[in-house]
Amino acid sequence: MKIRKSDTRKLFWSKGPCSTALFYILNREYGYPKPAEEYAADPFSGGIMQRGYQCGMLWGASLAVGAEARRRYQDHGQAVAAAITATQHLMESFYIRKKTVNCRDITLFDTTTKWGMAKFFLTGKPIGCMNFAATWAPEALDAAGKGFSSVPKDIPDIPLSCASEVAKKMGASDEEMVIVAGFAGGLGLSGNACGALSAAIWMKTLAYCKKHPANPPYPNTEAIKIQEAFQEFTGNEFQCNKICGQRFNSIGEHTEFIKSGGCKNLIDLLART
Repeated sequence: MKIRKSDTRKLFWSKGPCSTALFYILNREYGYPKPAEEYAADPFSGGIMQRGYQCGMLWGASLAVGAEARRRYQDHGQAVAAAITATQHLMESFYIRKKTVNCRDITLFDTTTKWGMAKFFLTGKPIGCMNFAATWAPEALDAAGKGFSSVPKDIPDIPLSCASEVAKKMGASDEEMVIVAGFAGGLGLSGNACGALSAAIWMKTLAYCKKHPANPPYPNTEAIKIQEAFQEFTGNEFQCNKICGQRFNSIGEHTEFIKSGGCKNLIDLLART
């Protein structure tokens, strides 16, 4: 599959947020568009509700490879492992290009404020994001493919993802659990901003999109409530490795952490908020 740069630039503008655009572009290449799920990725633009964490393109791409993983693997556990592994490859590909995975490091603006958002647009940063998306989208597709072909052989019988566990408790379908699986451990076990939080935001926004298809998916009060509850619980800490007290070196390590009750209280909080 070959993604044309001119086509990506056009889609980047027409689809709105970078997170939704990348989700759509990769879904289209795989041949399975998912409009509601794509629109529900809106809150990841700007690095999780404009907070500057992992670039929205990464969240959108991870959702797309999660959806593709579910189609490629009949076994749920294999699909979860494939989504996590493919997301790891996405993270590596993005980092090679940008030397960071965080939106704030790239844009240099605090887009949680009106003035910061205004400067973001006035200085032409969205054009830079658009040009990068045109370059990176085909590389992301290649990276995901390498991830799918290199799923570790020594994965647990039932690999777990903290993000999938949150989604499950929120009533997710099997497919939706796999779609968010790559969020595990802060996106591909990288230890960055919390994947469980992002899964909960996506699930709430997806429900909102299905109920109000004509309305903008973000901001919506349910997603905001989840973020506020999360911040209160963690003392405003967003980094997975700091919340968990460790960085995960393998899918098996992450699975054992979840099995032993790691982040259980946080997962339960996110699911019920």
